[in-house]
Amino acid sequence: MSLYRSAQTHHTLIERLPKITGHDVEHWLRRLDEGPSLLRFTERVNWMRDQYDLPHCYAAALVHEADLRRAALRV
Repeated sequence: MSLYRSAQTHHTLIERLPKITGHDVEHWLRRLDEGPSLLRFTERVNWMRDQYDLPHCYAAALVHEADLRRAALRV
């Protein structure tokens, strides 16, 4: 089950990510792309959390950002 967050909340999480983790968004998106080919949103979030010890909200924001960028490429 996904948790709805506003676009503003998502933007804030992505904006704060470098300060919280020490790595920019591109770094994390590369890690997600290089990871296992998990299909479900929750599986990818849990993998990011477990593999990189990220807080759930940031892992979910990263997976959502990856999905947004992938959708934008298809348009």
